[in-house]
Amino acid sequence: MVAMGGGLDLPSREAENGKELVVCALPWPEEKVESGIKALKEAFRDVEVKYFHTKFANGKVEPVDVSDDILQRTAYLATLFWLPPSVSSIPSTKLIQFFSAGTNHIAQHPIYTDSKIPLCSANGIHGPQIAEWVIMMDLVHSHGYTKLYDAQKRKEWDQKMGMTVSDRVGKRVGILGYGSIGRQVAHVAKAMGMDVIAYTASPRKTAESKHDNGYIVPGTGDPEGTIPSTWYSGTTKEDVHNFLEQEIDLLVVAVPLTKTTTHLLSTPEFELLHKSNPRGTYITNIARGQIIDQKALITALEKGHISGAALDVTDPEPLPKDDPLWDAPNVLITPHVSGSTDVYADRAFQVLIENMKKEKSGGKLINEIDRERGY
Repeated sequence: MVAMGGGLDLPSREAENGKELVVCALPWPEEKVESGIKALKEAFRDVEVKYFHTKFANGKVEPVDVSDDILQRTAYLATLFWLPPSVSSIPSTKLIQFFSAGTNHIAQHPIYTDSKIPLCSANGIHGPQIAEWVIMMDLVHSHGYTKLYDAQKRKEWDQKMGMTVSDRVGKRVGILGYGSIGRQVAHVAKAMGMDVIAYTASPRKTAESKHDNGYIVPGTGDPEGTIPSTWYSGTTKEDVHNFLEQEIDLLVVAVPLTKTTTHLLSTPEFELLHKSNPRGTYITNIARGQIIDQKALITALEKGHISGAALDVTDPEPLPKDDPLWDAPNVLITPHVSGSTDVYADRAFQVLIENMKKEKSGGKLINEIDRERGY
């Protein structure tokens, strides 16, 4: 928790009615998040909420008009991608709660680089829907569904197309980045009879270190960290390669984007996957496009070094129409939507509420960003 200080020359963090000001700059019309705002007001009788609908489409953010007076009085800021222009514009802010899983998109902003305002992510709210996307894509691939759907559109009945199914029992899923999303993938995969192995940067050798201490959607994930049959860790190429050579059938890319993880998967890694599992590893990326060397991925797909790829993120975004990735064999691409769900905002508001409680009580914040590590 960071004490912001005070003095007669600083604006009051309280509104004229004596309530602390919570500014929400979010990409939904206000009526779509009424339940979240209601929950916030019920949790804190001493807050005032001002809502600003931020427009965002295909990677572009429209300007948001928030007056200087409001910014000066903002005690808590809830946002997805918008930030005020400078640190000095929000002198009373105690906490910024992002409604996104990562904050790499604002890592060069002065509020990130030059302030000590606690920044928290909404890590944990994406597990259910993204895990469903991962498993859906894996099943679409393993059941050859795209060919069957194409046959349906041609009004063609051909049973031979449906005879090359590979069910998931006994197959191995390797989760590169065992956070909240990876844990829910593990939860579902285990229920399907798959073996799960996990990879994290930091060693998790004790039972306590394997716990998930972030936000958890009730009934989901792997809170105690007991699902993986084996846990791998490290930050060197050798460590990563040790994990990748474990005959992985489904590789789930779920690490944050940092300098270390940029192009973490390239030609040597795809060749290693092929050598370890000649049946073919299927890769799903729900993290960030830059984690995979996209040119090397296309080559690996063309050479059959991996069996296919499902990508909800690309490099760049939006993916240009003339990019060769569109036409690569055995690839499925969605426009960064795997995290979408009709309860997204409600879950994110719950994280905001919990963090405001912890900030007020001096407790440890949920999902606080380590600026040096980048996540």
